[in-house]
Amino acid sequence: MKPLKTVLTLVLAISASAAFAQQAPKPWTYKTRQLARAEVDALLAKPEQLLVIDVRRPDELTAKGSFPVYLNVQAKEVGQNLAFIPKDRAIITVSNHAYRAGEVGDLLTSKGYKVAGAAGSEDYEAQGGKITRVAPPPPRQPAAVAAAQ
Repeated sequence: MKPLKTVLTLVLAISASAAFAQQAPKPWTYKTRQLARAEVDALLAKPEQLLVIDVRRPDELTAKGSFPVYLNVQAKEVGQNLAFIPKDRAIITVSNHAYRAGEVGDLLTSKGYKVAGAAGSEDYEAQGGKITRVAPPPPRQPAAVAAAQ
């Protein structure tokens, strides 16, 4: 019975360490700076000089919230929409924990944009920042139903 107990203990220890390893934050590997709340607040205080680009999916925006004003371009679509992003403002890229934002920040910097840094909206909120929640719009009604009303 003792060998079985030892095996079970070993399996539980390995499982616990694997779960802990998955929760550890990933290392920051981007050239774009990861911004803390105070840095984001200082940039948000000058809205005429700033563009916030949130690179998350719409369902993430409604579930997690974002900054009060932002341009939403999903990370995978930024490269094909560069013509619509102004180059005359500092840019903050935003995702949940800034990793996608860091990747997009590096892309924008390589294309000549002035990227101030990357921010994670969940990290910003955890540091005491105020995130705006946006309710999703109601589902669209078919044209025939809408015309009858």
